[in-house]
Amino acid sequence: MKKAIYIGSAAGKQATLERSFEVIKDAGFDGVEIPTVSEKGELAKMKALSASTGVEIHGIMNSGHWQFPLSSPDASVRKQCKEGMVTSLENAAELGASVVLLVPAVVNEQVSYEDAMERSREGIEELLKTAEKLKVIIAVENVWNKFLLSPIEFAEYVDSFKSKYLKAYFDVGNILLYGYPEQWIRTLGERIVKVHLKDFRVNERSFVYLLQGNVNWKAVMTALKEVGYDDYLTAELFPPYPTCPEQTAYDASRHIDKIMGLA
Repeated sequence: MKKAIYIGSAAGKQATLERSFEVIKDAGFDGVEIPTVSEKGELAKMKALSASTGVEIHGIMNSGHWQFPLSSPDASVRKQCKEGMVTSLENAAELGASVVLLVPAVVNEQVSYEDAMERSREGIEELLKTAEKLKVIIAVENVWNKFLLSPIEFAEYVDSFKSKYLKAYFDVGNILLYGYPEQWIRTLGERIVKVHLKDFRVNERSFVYLLQGNVNWKAVMTALKEVGYDDYLTAELFPPYPTCPEQTAYDASRHIDKIMGLA
């Protein structure tokens, strides 16, 4: 497995792109995940920095799926989500990233579970045409969206699209509120294409930095190896340390080394 970090977790909001890539490289990461890029100039700069530092841009985190969810009852909102996803998929193709992360739906007082299921399926089926053309995977993630609340349902949802360009992006820390990550990993198996690393304190209901929470990291690593996962483990940690934000990347890198050595 290889280790990566989300760029927003690496060096703080004030850091330039150049400094962020320098820190990520110096901290020992193999790759980085970035948000959707709308400006061509910034995209070119990202590509150049990846080439010069050797830090692979392995994935794109789609930026608009919370503000403009595919499950919205408003067709214009769903259209904005799909347009944002097309941009994200094009980013990935340009930068050589294999995956775009997508929150598939949000269930709330205005959106029923059934509506979320129907609208997300419809939207993803449409987006898969672009994904298949560009050869970029859409990876749906388990988040606190009141949707896909069991590993069995998640697996069936992924399988229902019958496309090798629709997979699961598994977030270890997000599951602890209502499940056990090692169990989800075994159920999802080869459907998992990327993994996010977070830690979580169940009693406090709060995210914490790696090795500070209740994730059973040995069980997680054992399960990942059992299902044959051999791709990136990406730290998604917020916020970076307030006083010395760059130290977040160095500590996360060492923590991931410890986690990877547990099984």
